[in-house]
Amino acid sequence: MRYPMPAADIEAPHTAVFETHKSRFIGWGAGIGCIEDAQRLLALARQHYPDASHHCSAYIAGPPGEDQAIGFSDDGEPGGTAGRPMYQVLDGSGLGQIACVVTRYFGGTKLGTGGLARAYAQTASELIATLPTRQHIPRRRVSLGLTFADEQAAREWLAQHEGNIAQADYHVNGVTLSVDWPMDAATDLAELDARLSGRLASTSDQL
Repeated sequence: MRYPMPAADIEAPHTAVFETHKSRFIGWGAGIGCIEDAQRLLALARQHYPDASHHCSAYIAGPPGEDQAIGFSDDGEPGGTAGRPMYQVLDGSGLGQIACVVTRYFGGTKLGTGGLARAYAQTASELIATLPTRQHIPRRRVSLGLTFADEQAAREWLAQHEGNIAQADYHVNGVTLSVDWPMDAATDLAELDARLSGRLASTSDQL
């Protein structure tokens, strides 16, 4: 269930530039969590390059192989010459949660439909070739009830077992840690309970 995704975010996207026949293609790539993030990356590209000829885009707002939360746009280029070639590159990359925008400055020489498709695909390919990635780990929420004295030991154990603490709620009897646990790992807290001498007060999944 784990898969690679871009490490670059929307506010600081990864970039690549490809030039052919005096046309300049500027690629932006970033990790996204939803379709709205892809739209936001496109809006930022439009804002950054307001005088460009086209801002074409493609995205996969889910795991590799996702066939629902996907999209692509030619933004005025001949149909099928920009967004789809870009999407095919993304789809073949093995990456998930990725958005790509390619901005074109027209250089005065028409490339033809084949030339355009190759240029947009090449820009996306060069972008992905140097794109920094990170591992995406789908998670579920688990709650742990602890005494104040056991909190630090629990935090250390969770850090060693990929348990990310999302929130800590303190109350009169101790602390409740909301933990994001890897979905591909069994929620076996017996080792932690043993380390705490059986004082792990409660565990419950929160969907």
